[in-house]
Formats: sequence, C-alpha cells, structure tokens
Amino acid sequence: MTATVASGRVGFFFWPYDPAYSARMAALGERLGYDLVGVADTPGNAMDLWVALGVAAAHTEQVTLAACVTNLISRHPLVTASSAASLDAVAGGRFILGIGTGHSAAVSAGARPSAPTAFRDGIAFTRALLAGERATFNGIASAMPRPARAVPVYAAGSGPGALAAAGAVADGAFINYGLQAEHVERAHASLARGAEAAGRPADALDEWWIACLDVSERREDAFAKLGNILGFVAAYIVGPDPAGRGVPAELVPAVHEMRRTYTTRRADMDPALLHRLGLFDYLRRRLAIAGTPDDCIEQVRAARAAGARNLMFTVSLAADPERTVELFGKEVLPVLSRSG
Repeated sequence: MTATVASGRVGFFFWPYDPAYSARMAALGERLGYDLVGVADTPGNAMDLWVALGVAAAHTEQVTLAACVTNLISRHPLVTASSAASLDAVAGGRFILGIGTGHSAAVSAGARPSAPTAFRDGIAFTRALLAGERATFNGIASAMPRPARAVPVYAAGSGPGALAAAGAVADGAFINYGLQAEHVERAHASLARGAEAAGRPADALDEWWIACLDVSERREDAFAKLGNILGFVAAYIVGPDPAGRGVPAELVPAVHEMRRTYTTRRADMDPALLHRLGLFDYLRRRLAIAGTPDDCIEQVRAARAAGARNLMFTVSLAADPERTVELFGKEVLPVLSRSG
C-alpha cells in the first residue's frame, strides 16, 4: 500500500521520546503506507535525532526517512553531512536531510537561528559535501568520503528569507507557512524569488507543506491539546512579523503576546494559552489538519485545492501521536487514495 495519489503525497514526523516509541512510530508509518516518516531534532524535549533515525531505519525497509528538521547551529554542517551520509547508508539510500534555521534546538541552547544568507550558504555547503564535492564554509574548505549517492537536502522555511534560500540552493522544501491559498501564494513567491536569483526554474523543488495533525473520533479530543503545537510553530511562522506574514490586524497584538509568553519546552506548555489570547481558531485553520477523520478529509482536500499538495504532518504534540497516525492512516488515507 502507498499513500501516494494523483493529487499528492502524505508523511508525518514526530519527536522521538524513547527508542521503543521511535521504532513503533516508524514501523506504523511504513505499514500504513505513508510516503515519508520524519524525526524532529529537539534536544531537551526528546532523544537525539541521529540515534532515533538509526532506530527508525532498523525497523523499516521501504519508507523514505527524513530529518525533519535539524539545523546549522547545534552541529557544524560538516558533522551533519557526515551523519546524513552514514544514516543513508544504514537505511539503504532512502534518507532525506531536512535543515531549518533553528527553533527549539537553538532556543533551548540560548542561540539565535541562522540568518538567511548563512542559512543559504550552509545548505549549499552541506549539499555539495553530500554530492562528493569539496566545499567551503566560513572560509574553511572541507571534504568527506564520497557517499554512495547524493543525499537530497531539503530546506525548511517559514519566513521569506529562508524560503528564498530554499528556492536558490535546496533539492526540496518543507514549507511551514499555512495551508490556505493566500499562504501558498506568498510562500511560492518567496521560493520563486530565490530560484530566479540563482538561475533555477521555480518548479525545480520537491515541495512538502508542513501542518499540525491531531485526529480523534471526537473533535473535542483532537482539539484538547492542539494549542501546544500551534503555539510552538506559530511563534516562528507568524511571530517575527505577524502583520507582514498575513495575520489579521485585530490579532496582531495577541500574536505578540503569544510570542512573548510561549515556551519551546514540552513540560511547560499550556494548551489553553491560544484560547485565552483568542488565536486558537485562526491558527488552527491556517496551520492544522485536525478533528474527526471526516473533518480531516475535508481539510486535506481544501489544502490541496489551495495548492498545498504534499502534506508533512507534525504529530509531535498530538494528544495521542500513535493513535493519530493510525487513525489517519486507516480512515483518511484510503479515502484520499480513492478520491484524491
């Protein structure tokens, strides 16, 4: 079975809380026919990315695996490139390296995310190394043994600078900006700007649209803890410039307050924060697929109609991540496969 249908592909990623959980999640994704299973890099909240990916590789045979996503701050990109080549060898050539500017991994260490130029240069450096080339980063030339294949490097982006960098130098993009037509249009404009500046065709990238996912038989159960992940992702998607990133004017003060008070630490998250600030419904519609299986079918179809064809779901903070992956895989994927 495969989740791939004419209208798009489906994947998910998760925070790897422990080895047994990581093994179950990866195996579940493969068994239910998801196209992509990713592991997040969030030190302080979960186990090490590369250890968890090794566990996932050992418990799967066919599904594509992804780092979704690491960054250029907490590890030198030479180290990341070496890890990616090693993981790809262990997984038999089915790995994608996703790199973002840095959120929880950087914030938890007291560091700042990568600026757009550094982000672009770091991705280009990593991609060159993984293609077996010699490359220079911050004035230092590096090389490593030629990998068995050129591991694809995908850039994760929310802001215009990161998305432009993706368009300029990456193999693909994990786009985390929103699922409605206006958001898709804005993100595409940033990707195209970067591609044009680099002399690349605007449609050269493999695009995946990130969304929060929580599914339950009862809508209220799916919404119960959704505020945790919505606050986590909205802080970097719309938080830096809410007016410039399409937030309605009446909600801009609430977004500023959210960014001031939210936390990247799972143990301290408050799912009621967005309700108190009046942001929950807006952010749910923009950034999430959530509710009953029927709700999710309708929302996925709407996202695809808006141009967000390939969907990569974060189930990291779902009320029950395993149940969410299973219920979506059993009750939503088959319907989408039949009807698109």
